[in-house]
Amino acid sequence: MKRVIAVIGTALTVAAFAGCGREQGGQSVANYEQQRKEAQAKGGVPKGATQTAAKKGEPEVKAGLGANEKGFTYVAEGKRDPFRSFVLEHAKDRVHDRGPLEQFDLAQLSCVAVVWNTERPRALILDPSGRGYVVSEGTMVGKSDGKVTSIGDNTVVIRETYVDYLGERTEKDIQMHVRQSQGG
Repeated sequence: MKRVIAVIGTALTVAAFAGCGREQGGQSVANYEQQRKEAQAKGGVPKGATQTAAKKGEPEVKAGLGANEKGFTYVAEGKRDPFRSFVLEHAKDRVHDRGPLEQFDLAQLSCVAVVWNTERPRALILDPSGRGYVVSEGTMVGKSDGKVTSIGDNTVVIRETYVDYLGERTEKDIQMHVRQSQGG
């Protein structure tokens, strides 16, 4: 057994020293520059370097990472910019300034009181800081283009419009109830 291990060890040592010659593994910088000058004199450029168009009118072709295929051109006209925010693009479409109640989500607002058995029903809505706002039908409320559609005896119905990533609009009715006092 010891003899087999010794023979294998000797074979590996001989193989390691046999591979340690003084051969160069690649081109030196001087050799590369020499070959490049010769290729430029002949009219060609070595592989991996920038190639200039031989014929007039042809686009410059670069080899390597990010190289374009011959004849391909990208036209961005009519396409959405992938680096622009979808939300900000639709924010430009707004024609009016946002009111104070449009700065909050509906979950942050609370309905405190309702005046409902009149010609023009109204409700009192509180923002998170405790400020009260009187709203009526048609008042804009919430971040998602919410609009008060109806005011009942203890509810305010707000219709919000959502826009998904495809640009399709979806409407949803949300009811805010007047909080009843607890206990008694």
